Amino acid sequence: MKYISWNVNGLRAVVKKGFDEVLTASDADCFCLQEIKLSEGQFDATYDGYQAYYHYADRKGYSGTAIFTRVTPLSVTRGLGNFATDEVYDNEGRVLTLEFKNHFLVNVYTPNSQDELKRLDFRMAWDQAFANYIRSLDTVKPVIICGDLNVAHHEIDLKNPDRNHKNPGFSDQERESFTNLLGNDFIDTFRYLHPDKQEFSWWSYRFSARAKNIGWRIDYFLISRRLVDHLVSASIHGDILGSDHCPVEVQLNL
Repeated sequence: MKYISWNVNGLRAVVKKGFDEVLTASDADCFCLQEIKLSEGQFDATYDGYQAYYHYADRKGYSGTAIFTRVTPLSVTRGLGNFATDEVYDNEGRVLTLEFKNHFLVNVYTPNSQDELKRLDFRMAWDQAFANYIRSLDTVKPVIICGDLNVAHHEIDLKNPDRNHKNPGFSDQERESFTNLLGNDFIDTFRYLHPDKQEFSWWSYRFSARAKNIGWRIDYFLISRRLVDHLVSASIHGDILGSDHCPVEVQLNL
């Protein structure tokens, strides 16, 4: 099966920039989106062969996730459910889970810690709640996790690590939290297959960063370790424009 994930930074905006063609050409079985920035009823486009599922944020024009799938899921879960706590609210449309016969697919848009790490405490609580959630799923059947996780894990995952150690997305706390998320149970598919390859999935709109390829790899496919033998490929489509992120892809023989 082929899975693609893309932070589109506004679904209606990216549709005007060729999203329909990207989706059709992808031939993906599941196409996962983050930061759709929609409220219910604002988007009614349909795509041949795909069923669409959404998790909207309560706040208009903010966050949100969606999955277009060719395979009918057994169940659909929006949010973290019982794993959302007083510290981790579930109204920003950040997690959308589809259950299939032999695995779960979790689409996530992780909160940004924001300038000066002013939302770091929420981010750390979120990371723990999310880790608890996916580990609970993993006790039932294998899990594929995709999305914008808003962290560059290693120095190879961004262009200028030296100047970013205290910045959101590359703070010591966020990187350690990502290490803990992986633990012994999950693997980063791209880094597993390409240990020495430097490619990016996000570029700032400032300073012509994309043209200069001054970017970060913050979009991922993670899989349960017991799916490693089914892993076929993992790639980043930096040539696809339309957002400040580009799509990332994984293929598994399921």
